Amino acid sequence: MKTQTLCFILFIISQIECYKILVLFVHPGKSHFLAFEPLFKALAEKQHEITVVSYFPQKETIANYTDISPKSKVFTYTEEIVLGNYDGSWISTIKSALVLAEFSKISCKEHFSTKEVQNLIKSDVKFDVVIYEIFASDCLLGFAHKFKAPLIGVSTPGTVMPWAYDRVGNPSNPSFILNQFYNHYGPFDFSERLYNTILDVYTRTIYRLLTVPFDNEIIRKHFGNDVPDVQEIVMNTSMILLNSHFSLSQPFPQVPAIVEVCGVHIQNPKQLSQNIEKWINESTHGVIYFSMGSMIKGHTFPEEKRNMFLRVFKRLPQRVLWKWESDMPGKPDNIMIQRWMPQYDILCHPNVKAFISHGGMLGTTETVQCGVPALVMPQFGDQFTNAKALEASGGGLIFDFWRDDEETLYNKLKQLLEPSFQQKAKQLSARFKDRPLPPLETAIYWVEYVARHGGAHHMRTAAVGMPLYKYLLLDVIAFLLAVITAILWITYRIVKFVGRKIIGQSIKVKTN
Repeated sequence: MKTQTLCFILFIISQIECYKILVLFVHPGKSHFLAFEPLFKALAEKQHEITVVSYFPQKETIANYTDISPKSKVFTYTEEIVLGNYDGSWISTIKSALVLAEFSKISCKEHFSTKEVQNLIKSDVKFDVVIYEIFASDCLLGFAHKFKAPLIGVSTPGTVMPWAYDRVGNPSNPSFILNQFYNHYGPFDFSERLYNTILDVYTRTIYRLLTVPFDNEIIRKHFGNDVPDVQEIVMNTSMILLNSHFSLSQPFPQVPAIVEVCGVHIQNPKQLSQNIEKWINESTHGVIYFSMGSMIKGHTFPEEKRNMFLRVFKRLPQRVLWKWESDMPGKPDNIMIQRWMPQYDILCHPNVKAFISHGGMLGTTETVQCGVPALVMPQFGDQFTNAKALEASGGGLIFDFWRDDEETLYNKLKQLLEPSFQQKAKQLSARFKDRPLPPLETAIYWVEYVARHGGAHHMRTAAVGMPLYKYLLLDVIAFLLAVITAILWITYRIVKFVGRKIIGQSIKVKTN
């Protein structure tokens, strides 16, 4: 009996397919990688062999997980963002697209200067799937051509780069689909549609004129001159996993190759440390958690703004947990500061009543998951869009860090703490969590699906690679206009001819 059982177990194990998966993250933004890192770890736990090219190696060795990471100044540069460098204006938006394009070039060069990347280029190893981040650059996709493996794109921002949808034939009409660089949420009026369209054309132009030529140059330098244009390589993308969900992000049409997996990084909350747990439990009126993320440090806060928050917190009966990296003169007794705090575990504590945040995608997802309303103070990137989406969905309010005053801050926090607002946040959380499968399991399934079938081009539409004149039906419109014009011209000629005949006969009769 034992022998039969052992044979059965060995048979089952032999049926499990293990794949070699290459992960490529060009961008050195930590939050971008953290959004999908649990997916890569989970795939490794399922015995798939994962090789990850990124700026963020694991601190401890993980079975079936190999890191290839440059030691770079780019990484340290993105460790800290100074408040006020980006204000969300159209000028900042125009600049940010250019800066991102130039910054990606530095990041690409750092990757290719890494010995392990060069070794991978020279290796004969084979991969079943290549997962890559769709963001500012595709310079590492020479590996996709080398290994002849199907591509899966991932996007941490819920709104992807405007050129991403073309890769799977998804509609990207700027009349209602938001450009990633536009800080907006909801229906567009005329001026907003105009701006979104101009921004769409502008960002696509920057990508085509600045990013694509550089990507082609560096790819051919390291992989050989026979590598096709990077715009041809990306058209091998089988699927895009989006860090979005329709309950929070603005809904848009999706082909089967677009899969929403917002919340991949969310796991079960862990036990809090004794001092934090005690601080939260002993607060009669609940706790407010305050964090501006890992890249905005406390010392970049203007002193007058910090003092404004201290005065408001002193007026509230709630206790405050504030992620702050240094000393804080004048701190009231109802505030606890620490250099680092387990954000998700804190937010999911039942006595936490509000979250003050910068509106990063990960923090926004976590506060929605836990059903905690947020006061959002966006500073850069997609934070403005996240803030507007959260406010429109009933999960929070926006506070303008630079323009709103102390009374506005106090009143908005009081509003968040009202039972009615707490209930709205719980309802949003229920909609967000109501899915057929958890997001991590969904992502794992589709990665394995693409690997099993050697790609998933059958999930894309025929719009992939279609010339613009065909996609916009310009040839059909031109043909129909020509036919209509011909019919009108022929009708005109017939009417004119018949008219002359009738008039001629009429004159002839009168003459007779």
